[in-house]
Amino acid sequence: MSFAHQSRPVTRLHLRCLVAALAAAGALPTLAFAQEAAPPAQSATTTLPAVTVRGEVGPEQVPPPYAGGQVARGARIGVLGNQDFMDVPFSVTSYTAEQMQNQQARTVGQVLADDPAVRVSSGFGNFSETFVVRGFTLTSDDIAYNGLYGIAPRQLASTEGLERVEVFRGANAFLTGVSPGGSTVGGSINLVPKYATVDPVTQGTIDYTSDGQAGAHIDVGRRFGDKKQFGVRVNAMARGGDTAIDQESRQQRLFTLGLDYQGDKFRVNADFGYQKQRIYQGRSTVSLAGTATALPQVPSATTNFAQPWTNSSLEDIYGTIRAEYDIVKNWTAYAAFGAHHTDEFGSYSGATVGNNGFGTATRLTVPFEQDTYTGEVGVRGKFVTGPVSHAVNVSWSGLQQRKGTAFEFSPSFATNLYNAPTVAYPAAPATGNMSDPFTTQRVNLNGVSVSDTLGFLNDRILLTAGVRQQVINIRGYATATGALTTTYGESATSPMFGLVVKPLQNLSVYYNYIQGLAQGPTAGNTVVNRGEVFPPAKSKQHEAGVKYDAGKIGTTLAFFQIEQPIGTTQTATNTFGLQDLRNRGVEWSVFGEPLRGLRLLGGVSYIDSQYQNTGNPATEGKKGVGVPNYSATVSGEYDLPFLQGSTVTGRFIQTGRQYANTTNSIALPSWNRFDLGARYTFKASQVRYTVRALVENVANKDYWAGVSTSASTLYIGNPRTFKVAMTVDY
Repeated sequence: MSFAHQSRPVTRLHLRCLVAALAAAGALPTLAFAQEAAPPAQSATTTLPAVTVRGEVGPEQVPPPYAGGQVARGARIGVLGNQDFMDVPFSVTSYTAEQMQNQQARTVGQVLADDPAVRVSSGFGNFSETFVVRGFTLTSDDIAYNGLYGIAPRQLASTEGLERVEVFRGANAFLTGVSPGGSTVGGSINLVPKYATVDPVTQGTIDYTSDGQAGAHIDVGRRFGDKKQFGVRVNAMARGGDTAIDQESRQQRLFTLGLDYQGDKFRVNADFGYQKQRIYQGRSTVSLAGTATALPQVPSATTNFAQPWTNSSLEDIYGTIRAEYDIVKNWTAYAAFGAHHTDEFGSYSGATVGNNGFGTATRLTVPFEQDTYTGEVGVRGKFVTGPVSHAVNVSWSGLQQRKGTAFEFSPSFATNLYNAPTVAYPAAPATGNMSDPFTTQRVNLNGVSVSDTLGFLNDRILLTAGVRQQVINIRGYATATGALTTTYGESATSPMFGLVVKPLQNLSVYYNYIQGLAQGPTAGNTVVNRGEVFPPAKSKQHEAGVKYDAGKIGTTLAFFQIEQPIGTTQTATNTFGLQDLRNRGVEWSVFGEPLRGLRLLGGVSYIDSQYQNTGNPATEGKKGVGVPNYSATVSGEYDLPFLQGSTVTGRFIQTGRQYANTTNSIALPSWNRFDLGARYTFKASQVRYTVRALVENVANKDYWAGVSTSASTLYIGNPRTFKVAMTVDY
């Protein structure tokens, strides 16, 4: 049995798809939308208007882009709906489709390279993206899609079908409920799908990424009806070939369909998505052996120590429908439903090494299936009592999820990070049914929330208070037999309080107290209190900050503290209990277009992380694993005045020291990275062309990029990578 791949045939296949997609893109205006009149011809000296993605879609219109178009004025704030960033007591950033396209971002992680409060990590042993937000890991399983958990593509989500990537910083149990994996302690991410905009969209893109990836993307949107009340948006993408890492190859396929209806009282949107990704000989993460006392020398950024038979296949089918109906003036009922099916199969082989980078590896082959159904219903309304305005919301949300898996785990074989020997596909016994895995977990979550935002002095003071009652039911089953092994059923109440004061029209001062919720741990069989079930773990956040909106440039300064209970064994008494990871920090972000033609995006984040109440002198007071003590990102764009339509771009990323173990005896040094790019927009035959070029990691630095916050698992930064793309707008 072998999973070795042939990269050249894959590349030819994708080139054929590329040509076909371009031909389809060129035919779209005449085949599907010939009834639309062409715009009048313009002279070559006409100033090119900015390409702005307008989110005038329903049921709730997404906040409009801020000056410069890189981020939006606001985001979806859970049950509070879409809000302007100046009106909420939270720190949020929403990255636009225009910014994703200019970044040439292929995944959500690449979009968030511009976020100073987020660092992208890698999954344990597989190829998923995970995110460190305010020092806590947010897994890809807990990314929301169209406001619902469990719907976004698992492990890796492509960006071509997305209108926005919204980042909420901080605990959020009241706003969004408990996520399936319980990892939304430091923040959450919501993906907003594309729907038809007021302006027609007919766009085709071809792209190339070193060292042999070619791709094509088509984006078409139209509105129909006498009032343009019906909308259709289609996105299709194919990409594949060798990456900049030696012997690694990846394929991507994506299709999304967005439909919406905008009536006077009734509004609804629905979307469907299909995504398939294949990874061949993907470079894996690196685990430190228990005997390791120092960090191994980082290998070359292009080095690949994965075996030729390693691979991963990820297939996702997902969709949502969201509707709202105006019952009477200022009162609206709403409902949403989503479903998602995941089918994965992978053979992985992560390395476990000592100080010298030599060690062992194994083969772990895993089939995985997951089905999720989720939804919410609610009523929101506005009314006035004397001088006080009210914006109230009552909602229910629920989620059901089934997971099934099995595995084959082989004996270990020798390897190293610098010149790994090729090993034949090792035999391994199977645990469970590899062709039809047994159910291994069922998750049932539901919660009810109530909130009221009170406005004083013409909404110069906004006070939001709310509470959520959350129920968590989880059942675990044996992988080998499917027999029920564990049950967990607990409930918890999660309050929230937030205050926004606007002493000036363009200045907001805010404070919030909010909690995070996750399944509580259960004591293992080796401790005195074995089998003890702990209630849902409540993280507690205090945050205060100030926001300034100058119209052309905006900024947020936030001070926060989050305390998260974590299960641990007290060494002195051999009892299982809870310790705290306390992350205290300050974040500053800036965005906008302060001068015409100059756009800025970035900021700085500093975190003081500390383990508390560990019951172990070796770890008490030590810094959290995988938490950079600081991070900074500065991105800039400048339109060259001497060459109409041309823009130069640059990005600098700095990440501070990170510890790789709980005793803080091994640390990753700080690292930085430069990215440089340019784009040029012009018109020919009434068609707009945009050519983009980008070089990531210009200096081709070799560096340890990060470490898992839950284990001593490292991943290596990517090598110098070239990206070019050409977009045609009809």
